[in-house]
Amino acid sequence: MWLILYVCLFLSCNYISVALMASSGTCKLQGHFTLNGMYKDGDFLIGGLFEVQYLKAFPELSFRMEPKLPHCELFYMTSFQQAQTMVFAINEINNNPNLLPNITLGYQIYDNCLRLGVAFRGATALVSGTEETVSDLNCKGPPPVIGIIGDPGSTHSIAISSVLGLFRLPMISFYATCSCLSDRKKYPSFFRTIPSDAFQVRAMVQILRHFGWIWVGLLYSNNDYGIYAAQSFHKEMQLFGHCVAFSEILPNVNNPIDIQRIMGVIQASTARVLVVFSPSSLLIPLMEEVVLQNMTGRQWIASESWATSPMFRTPRFQPFLGGTLAIAIRRGEIQGLQDFLLHLRPNTDQRNNMLRIFWENMFGCSFEIESKEKDGKQLKKVCTGQEDLSITKTPYTDVSGLRASYNVYKAVYALAHALHDLMQCEKGRGPFSGNSCANMSNLKPWQLVHYLQKVNFTTGFGDHVSFDKNGDALAIYDVLNWQPSSDGAIWFHKIGVVSEGAETGMVLMLDEDLIYWNFEIKKPPRSVCSESCPPGTRRATKKGLPFCCFDCLPCGDGEISNTTNAIECTACKDEFWSNPDKDQCVPKEVEFLSYEDPLGISLTTASLLGLCFCAVVLVVFAYHRKTPIVRANNSELSFLLLLSLKLCFLCVLLFIGQPQLWTCQLRHAVFGISFVLCISSILVKTMVVIAVFKSSRPEGKGAMKWFEAAQQKCTVLVLTALQIVICAVWLSTASPTPHKNNQYIRSKIVYECAIGSVAGFSMLLGYIGLLAAVSFLLAFLARNLPDNFNEAKFITFSMLIFCAVWIAFVPAYVSSPGKYAVAVEIFAILASSFGLLLAIFAPKCYIILLHPERNTKKAIMGRETQNK
Repeated sequence: MWLILYVCLFLSCNYISVALMASSGTCKLQGHFTLNGMYKDGDFLIGGLFEVQYLKAFPELSFRMEPKLPHCELFYMTSFQQAQTMVFAINEINNNPNLLPNITLGYQIYDNCLRLGVAFRGATALVSGTEETVSDLNCKGPPPVIGIIGDPGSTHSIAISSVLGLFRLPMISFYATCSCLSDRKKYPSFFRTIPSDAFQVRAMVQILRHFGWIWVGLLYSNNDYGIYAAQSFHKEMQLFGHCVAFSEILPNVNNPIDIQRIMGVIQASTARVLVVFSPSSLLIPLMEEVVLQNMTGRQWIASESWATSPMFRTPRFQPFLGGTLAIAIRRGEIQGLQDFLLHLRPNTDQRNNMLRIFWENMFGCSFEIESKEKDGKQLKKVCTGQEDLSITKTPYTDVSGLRASYNVYKAVYALAHALHDLMQCEKGRGPFSGNSCANMSNLKPWQLVHYLQKVNFTTGFGDHVSFDKNGDALAIYDVLNWQPSSDGAIWFHKIGVVSEGAETGMVLMLDEDLIYWNFEIKKPPRSVCSESCPPGTRRATKKGLPFCCFDCLPCGDGEISNTTNAIECTACKDEFWSNPDKDQCVPKEVEFLSYEDPLGISLTTASLLGLCFCAVVLVVFAYHRKTPIVRANNSELSFLLLLSLKLCFLCVLLFIGQPQLWTCQLRHAVFGISFVLCISSILVKTMVVIAVFKSSRPEGKGAMKWFEAAQQKCTVLVLTALQIVICAVWLSTASPTPHKNNQYIRSKIVYECAIGSVAGFSMLLGYIGLLAAVSFLLAFLARNLPDNFNEAKFITFSMLIFCAVWIAFVPAYVSSPGKYAVAVEIFAILASSFGLLLAIFAPKCYIILLHPERNTKKAIMGRETQNK
């Protein structure tokens, strides 16, 4: 189509050039388009292109004969009202002494019949003028038209403006919304009094966001208006994280197969909200099918092209389209317009044949006398031209919702104000080269474009009119709701306004209490692919589906999401952990072996019980200190052993409770020193037992001189002092300190004592182990020594228990997490302490308390005497 248009334009230019050269200084129109229109002469003419009728079939172009003139059918009363609004505005301006004084505006209006070919012919006729011949080749005087109001169609405006832009002839559309027309490089002289589709799309997405509709279907017409709007809609939806469930193109012709397929897509989809960018004429076949299949339960969102269409106001569509939300051109009021429309009268001027066509369609009559009878029968009544318009009720006479007509009114006034400002230019202070002003006798279209770009005025209704750098009008729309009327039809109720400003941005104001919802619940429907993920979960997109379709996965341990539809879960900081709902981080539980803990209570009880046992044994031994069984093998070592065992039981208390610096430093030191004192006492006792029995033999009579009481005490002190040195070096170089450990259990902080130096701790345990091993070895060697009460046997047994406990301690300690590692160490201390206490002192207490008759020197030495 574009190629054909440009080829025609090129051939026309060449043909005109040839004619100019051959006509000896006179230009003559090579052809004349017969178009329906309206005309009025004036000092300056304003052109107009409107969609008044519809051309069903364009005449065939065979290129062998002159094309037949197109015959337009149907008649759109709404569009004719828009054309008459232009006439009214021009008449109002001519009667206004403050605007264009001493200047009379005229008009030349053509019908484009909703066809690009007819619209282009009309635009060409407007640019060429109405004069048959032109003898002034200097082209002085005003242009045929100073500007064009229209075309209402985006596709038509794109084609026409791309040509008119070459001559910088201003064109102001009142209905073309394609965002592509904002491109100033392609369309330098195009303006419009209706917002761009880019704003309309943003306004629609704002409404979708307001009601939480993130999963919608899209239907659009197969033309520039629909295609560009759909592209912008996809981008805007993606920008805000919304999804288009499906996107279908409405056929340009009523194709039942395509309509059935689109219906199938709509019904199969889970989307309950449908957005439609299409003229009402292309939407009718689909809506007819909606009624036929009784498809309800859908929320329709209408673009401005069908937002106020009278075709869908009938009761037939109300059950299906009731509740529709529509973006509509801002409604205005024009004082005096209705009276002007009602006083319209046709005339016989062929240039005003559109009036005659309107009259015939309005009253069902004909001005053609010969057509009134056929075979003596009356076909149509004759139009008199005096019929009363006030008794009619059509969209033509309805001025209650002036929207497109109001845009026409503003467009005419914009041209008039631009021309007025041009005429007010002071000589020497003009905006053009050399500070010159425009010459009214030789007006150039581009000069008017300059002033049109800067136009700024307010209508009688109070609306501000100006254009931005792209020629777009101020961005504002009414938001309508299709509500049932008393007669069962649909009426359009304004429920809000959406506007956009440089400072305020997009502003949506809705009165939700006024909205009629065509659903049983009488509330906005939900239209989502997947329900929102609550806090504590994250979204996981389903494979092969848009990102609005997702599963909700719970956050992992230690992660949270405190917002709805979180994309990722956020990890908590080191000292925090997720709560059970995974929606907030809470301080981690600090774990240590406390006195309130059941395990801590049990171990404390066992420690105190062991301490009491030691005290009881100490009392028993002290009371019977002069008896042979107590005095045997140095009673002082027995008391020292009991004292060390008491320290072993007491050191357990340092392991329980919240770790502090002093408890961490003391617990292992006291434990190590106490056990060395205990084991060294046992070791010395074992050595004394061996020495006593060796001294009873002739070859070992001098053995006891090395194990006098002083030497025994000194040996114990030396062995213990060595452990004290180990502890002192350890504490001074790498002292144990309290430490919050996050590694054992991620959900808790284990408050423990870090040993500081592994080598120091190993030396402490290794030294204890060495003494225990030596004691066990000596006791084992002395187990068969003759004695009625051989203590070496019990020492062997006690050391066996001690070594078994501490050998088992190492793997158990390493594998136990948190406070249980401390519990294992305490258990090892208690088990070994009880083992030593019971194995060494229980047999003696048994004799002292239950068999005192055996607590004699004779009884103890009896076995030896027998052996002799």
